[in-house]
This record gives sequence, C-alpha cells and structure tokens, in this order.
Amino acid sequence: MSRINHPQLPLGFEPGELFTFDSFIAGPNTVATGLAQQLIRGEGESQLFFWGDSGLGKSHLLQASCNLAAKRQQSVCYLTAAQINGQAVEMFAGLETLDLLCLDELERWLVEPQWQLALFDLINRVRENGSRLIMAATQPPDVSFAQLPDLRSRLSWGPVFQLLPLSDEDKYQALSYRARQNGLELPRQVADYLMQRYPRDMFGLFERLALLDKASMAMQRKLTIPLVKSVFGSENMA
Repeated sequence: MSRINHPQLPLGFEPGELFTFDSFIAGPNTVATGLAQQLIRGEGESQLFFWGDSGLGKSHLLQASCNLAAKRQQSVCYLTAAQINGQAVEMFAGLETLDLLCLDELERWLVEPQWQLALFDLINRVRENGSRLIMAATQPPDVSFAQLPDLRSRLSWGPVFQLLPLSDEDKYQALSYRARQNGLELPRQVADYLMQRYPRDMFGLFERLALLDKASMAMQRKLTIPLVKSVFGSENMA
C-alpha cells in the first residue's frame, strides 16, 4: 500500500488506495456509504454510527472516510481498540478540533466507566465545535457495552446503520478489485472456490487473497484452484 503523508494527519494515519470508497463494494449498504460521503463533504448528517458482525467492512468504511477527508485537505483521526486500550482518557483531549474523527471497535474499548464518560464528553464537544464523527461497533448503541443512558442517546444522535452481508456477486467484485490493486487477475472459478471452501466473511477472504498474492509472486504462478489447494491444503471451513 502506497503511503500518503499529510501535514494535518494526527497519530500517523496514512490513507492508502486499499481503503477507499472505490474499493468498498457497498451492495445492500449503499445508503450508509452515501451518507458517509455526504458527511465528509459537509452535507447532511454530522454523526454516523455503523454496526454489524465482523468482516462486513466497518473498518474499511471508516478508513475510506478518513482517506477521502484527508485528500480533501481535512484534518482526520482514526482510532481502533489497539490504539486506545492501555491509554489514558486524556488522549481524547482536543480531538473535537479535527474536521473528522472516526472511532472503531467501540465494543472492545468502551467497557470501563471512565471511557464511557470520556466518549460522552467528546461527542458533546464534537457537536459544539461543528466537527464530524463516525463510529463503528459490532452491536447497536442500545446494548450493554454502552451502560450510561445519556451516552446511548448521544451515540444515536445521528443515523444508526446496520451493515448487511454482501451477496456472492458483490463479494466477487470486491475480491476482484482487491486482486487488481495487487496486480493479479482473479478468475471467477477461483473466487467461487474460495467462497465455497473457506470462511465467507470479507475479512477472511481478503486475508486468504493476500496469502495467495504472496504465493503467486513467490512461485511465479497465476491464481488457480491448484495454487489455492497448494497454499491452504484441502481444508473446508466454510
């Protein structure tokens, strides 16, 4: 992934071509994707909340939002559980001054009362400052990971969207796009084999495609079903 340096990007966020709206196959999530793009353009809503099972593209959608905002010369920040856990709540200080803030994996770090209070305050400051906020979790705002009633209400200040699984055709389009980004041609029969034999969530499929990319380069072979079998064996985990 190529790296784009931007003087306004805090915390080392580096947008790249893998996580863009062009590479995000929306499928049944077209409305959610459109609202995210409108938010970045300063139109419509100023806060969005996406939820759904792992592997549906929540992180991709948040990073695509940061990517597009950064290319529009906006200041952005994208935070995951890995960056938040183990830190002090003071890391949220001043984030409301950014043009766009994306907070991912809420269910993995919004478990302690101090973080719930910190997010409550941050959402208020973001709203007062006129900034924009996109959040994502595996569950909707009204479940147990957000125990403070006032925080739950603020998590729902903007539209709440459940991301839905892609159809097999949409998954093939997403895999094909990712393969082309890596300079590979993904035959339909190879994609079908991957989706039939292995985990069907997009995160798992992209992981397998990345391993196949490395194997294809190392062996100087095209993507074929025999190559898939040689890399992953005969396992059937779908």
